[in-house]
Amino acid sequence: MLPASIQITGEMLSPAEVQDICESLKEDSVRLLSVRGCQLSDRDFGRICRSVAESRSLSQLNLNLGIVSSISRTRHLADALKTNRSLQTLFLHGSPLLDAGLVTLNTALSTHPALVCLDLGDCMLGDEALGLICGMLPPDGAKSGLRELTLSANPGISSKGWARLSIAVAHSSQLRVLNLDYNPLGDQIAGMLAVAVASSRTLEVLDLEGTGLTNQSAQVFLDMVENYPTSLRVLVLAENNINPELQQQICDLLSEGEDDDDREVVHHQAGPASNSGPQMVLLTSGLGESLLAETEM
Repeated sequence: MLPASIQITGEMLSPAEVQDICESLKEDSVRLLSVRGCQLSDRDFGRICRSVAESRSLSQLNLNLGIVSSISRTRHLADALKTNRSLQTLFLHGSPLLDAGLVTLNTALSTHPALVCLDLGDCMLGDEALGLICGMLPPDGAKSGLRELTLSANPGISSKGWARLSIAVAHSSQLRVLNLDYNPLGDQIAGMLAVAVASSRTLEVLDLEGTGLTNQSAQVFLDMVENYPTSLRVLVLAENNINPELQQQICDLLSEGEDDDDREVVHHQAGPASNSGPQMVLLTSGLGESLLAETEM
């Protein structure tokens, strides 16, 4: 029998339900486990983590929306990841990890043999955590690293931290998707990221929605895609104060040389069901299903 999916959202999990989940994990009958926003006791969370450690079929684990809510739970998860060998995608979006939580998870995350996709959005991270995350983006010639990384809505990271990430992205040999939406980046950080994108041979998707950018950033990206070869195929600039004509120019340049089957360009209007307001351009491509898109956020 092929491994199945268990997806539960926003419920109070009873010990009996947790037992069923654990048995399925131990029987290697679960490929995807999502308990986003659920409530369960610390004891039951520990039971699930021990079963995750034993599972050889689990490829995707969704613990979004506050499941990993304490340092003790973080330790349970770290122990599970140190033993598990099958997990490819881990969602921790909306978990109050703080830098201390990333310190606890770092060894397990950075040494996991299969993990390629990590969501740490809205985890209250700072520069110390980001420094550890940069270690999961090894340079060319080093070990394999993350292919998809989400760091949305972590406003505690400073410009120094984002600069360090930009350097890591420029030299990463694996990273294909980087989501930085809803961080207060501003034009200066966007300029650093443009340099990183120009240097990267792998980055195909960059999400900068709602990051405080202006026409200055758009002009830098326009110059990059107009004058330098890049792997970039998807650039999200929605919810920024950017002229729609500039967005369209970037859109057109990224579209050049691509078959219609390989890329779809979608134009979104800003604001609710209104024809007024600045236009937002969202580029989507034929990358195939992203690992991050396989399960409900």
